Amino acid sequence: MSKWKNFEPQGVIPACLLPFKSDLSIDEVAYRKHLRDVVAVAGLSAVTINAHSTEVASCSFDEQARVLDITMDEIGDGIPIVHGVYADGSLEAARIARMAERGGASCLLAFPPGPLALGALAKPEMAIAHFKAIADASSLPIICFQYPLASGLGYSVDTLLRLVEEVPSIKAIKDWCNSVMQHERQIRILQNLPRRVNVLTTHSSWLLSSLVLGCNGLLSGSGSVIADLQVALWQAVQQNDLARARALNDRIFPIAHAFYADPFVDMHNRMKEALVILGRIPCAAVRPPLVKLREAEIRRIEQALGQAGVRGQGAMERAA
Repeated sequence: MSKWKNFEPQGVIPACLLPFKSDLSIDEVAYRKHLRDVVAVAGLSAVTINAHSTEVASCSFDEQARVLDITMDEIGDGIPIVHGVYADGSLEAARIARMAERGGASCLLAFPPGPLALGALAKPEMAIAHFKAIADASSLPIICFQYPLASGLGYSVDTLLRLVEEVPSIKAIKDWCNSVMQHERQIRILQNLPRRVNVLTTHSSWLLSSLVLGCNGLLSGSGSVIADLQVALWQAVQQNDLARARALNDRIFPIAHAFYADPFVDMHNRMKEALVILGRIPCAAVRPPLVKLREAEIRRIEQALGQAGVRGQGAMERAA
């Protein structure tokens, strides 16, 4: 059980990566070091595991449980853990939620189930049933992952309002609606409900623009590489220090441009390469269907890190 009762998702929450060995097994030693590197950054509210950034789609239930066990053993006494719930079926989602609570997680990040993409926008009761299954299986607070409406996996604002009314354990949304107008509307509505629901932006390619709209936090895969810059930007926005925020955004911009380029599916692949360049993990292996980046793109990532002033042992060795 979590030591952080009544955890409220807010502030800066990096989503960690999951290093693999060349044989595509989990590199537990490298993962432990990665966890330590991330939480060494002051000012974090929590970290997220078993989500897109850890290639959860390619991880079995047992592997997800092992990732949680390692995480709790390495850093669980020091920071709340947000655990992804990634499943196409609600029964499996409930199984993952139970495992996460038993294992010590403090919060759940619920992904939309894939079948919704076939037309469930017209049937919001499907999404509500999915979240109720998760909530019935666990007492943990839930972050609802909001996708773009064009994906078929997003929720209209009206559906979000029904969700948070009918599933009170939803305490926040991870907002990836990818629409400035919808994003602002969700911030204004959800964060001003009688029972506030925080909006955590994951619009990492335009983070400053998103934060100034009034989000109560951010949950980002690129925090696995630049958590320190994200904390500094978050604090500058909270302090209404626009000049400092813009200066920090100037540093973040080349990295965001490199990570979130087309094809978008390679974003966490690129982050792994960045950690190798920085000497933070030994191998950037990814599981199929993801494939190794071309050398030219790896060079672009290295250049972006240099432009942002983000350096490490690996970068210095490669430059020597």
